[in-house]
Amino acid sequence: MELVHSGKVRDVYADGDELILVASDRVSVYDVVLPTLVPDKGKILTRLSLWWFEQLADIVPNHIVSATDVPDEWEGRAVRCQRLTMLPVEWIARGYLAGLGLREYEKNGTVSGIPLPDGLVEASRLPEPIFTPTTKATVGHDEFITYDDVVDEIGADTAARLRDATLEVYKRGAALAAERGIIIADTKLEFGRAADGTLVLGDEVLTSDSSRFWPADQWRPGRAQHALDKQVVRDWSSTLDWDRTPPGPPIPQDVVDATRARYIEVYERLTGRRWEA
Repeated sequence: MELVHSGKVRDVYADGDELILVASDRVSVYDVVLPTLVPDKGKILTRLSLWWFEQLADIVPNHIVSATDVPDEWEGRAVRCQRLTMLPVEWIARGYLAGLGLREYEKNGTVSGIPLPDGLVEASRLPEPIFTPTTKATVGHDEFITYDDVVDEIGADTAARLRDATLEVYKRGAALAAERGIIIADTKLEFGRAADGTLVLGDEVLTSDSSRFWPADQWRPGRAQHALDKQVVRDWSSTLDWDRTPPGPPIPQDVVDATRARYIEVYERLTGRRWEA
């Protein structure tokens, strides 16, 4: 098979008319891949995505062809999927104020051009989930854009359909997670077009790499939250004298262990399944 793309954490191989998407154990922060692996990370993300794709199948089609028809050496961390022409937008839904959304709000009182109430603080719950798209940068960092920018990029009909799908995926996911004691603060989706023009959900969905997960019983607005995602790596890296350019620093073993433990915890709590590597 031909390697057609190597991303920060996934590698994509061509196999005839289909693709094999392989989730590695690499971890990235600030768009920089760090040199230390987190054991089983790729398998955890793959299984969690597959579980979510099943829960969301009635909202939007997804790219999965098979979770088992993959080379043996990638078993458990790879999926066979459709070829898609990916759309040049990161489709982000937010139900709480955190990360770049918080920083944008603190500067402008808005996120992606959407005005928000005064007086919100870190981890505040928003009055309702909002759609806050960004660019999909191949070099540098993603930047916030407005819904009108998305319309200009891909047309009004496609923009409206995928904005609505993004919010519906988030709302469904957040409701299911809430039943299991987990807050999904925000999430990032990717969509593409299949050969017949169908709009399809691709990449990963509602994982610890693409979402912020917080234990509901520990949620306290006005401070940083206990994160069940890769925020633990971001927090560690923010303490370093590092300019956030490659090469990234190696991750200490205690941070690796904490990251793996949190990925496993959120997988088990969401799916109700015990993690077995």
